[in-house]
Amino acid sequence: MNEAGNQTRNESVLTPERILDAAEDTLRRFGPAKTTVVDVARTLGVSHGSVYRHFPSKAALRDAVTERWLSRVSTPLGKIATEDTPAPERLRRWLDFLIAFKRKKASLDSEMFATYMAIVSDSRSVIDAHVDLLVGQIEGIVADGVARGEFIAVDPRSAARGVFDATSRFHNPVHASEWADPDIDRQLDSVWGLLLAGLTARS
Repeated sequence: MNEAGNQTRNESVLTPERILDAAEDTLRRFGPAKTTVVDVARTLGVSHGSVYRHFPSKAALRDAVTERWLSRVSTPLGKIATEDTPAPERLRRWLDFLIAFKRKKASLDSEMFATYMAIVSDSRSVIDAHVDLLVGQIEGIVADGVARGEFIAVDPRSAARGVFDATSRFHNPVHASEWADPDIDRQLDSVWGLLLAGLTARS
């Protein structure tokens, strides 16, 4: 089959998931500054117009890559948030999973982690939606804990935002350079102790 025939066949089986897979591969090879839609199309063996039919702009494609990457942590966190377990234990497990996920990505594939951080910085609306989703998951845990009498009567949304912000040093990528600190886990335990005391304190 000639090149034109191969391209036609490739375009006939093109899906958003295939495009996102290729975009990740291209970003890994060229980095976010040099990667173009043409590069992604070349990786797939299709015309760049075929990519644009699924993603109308380079920004839309980058946002979709960011959303998929972030969903790899938000989806399992959502499952933890809805478990039928004591709220304090569930909240700690939720935090531990989020922190472990970010640390693993930063340490095992630092180059790709840096690439994603560069993309994320250009996808503010995607990040805002992701943070809102995560805070919402914490809110659900806190509300459940209040209903069960495991937490004091706090405003779940305000408490959730407080938990997220108070622990940001341990999961926000801007602090990634600090995660190798051998004392980081003890510091996390100290913050967790204060948060738990505030959520369970009785007058």
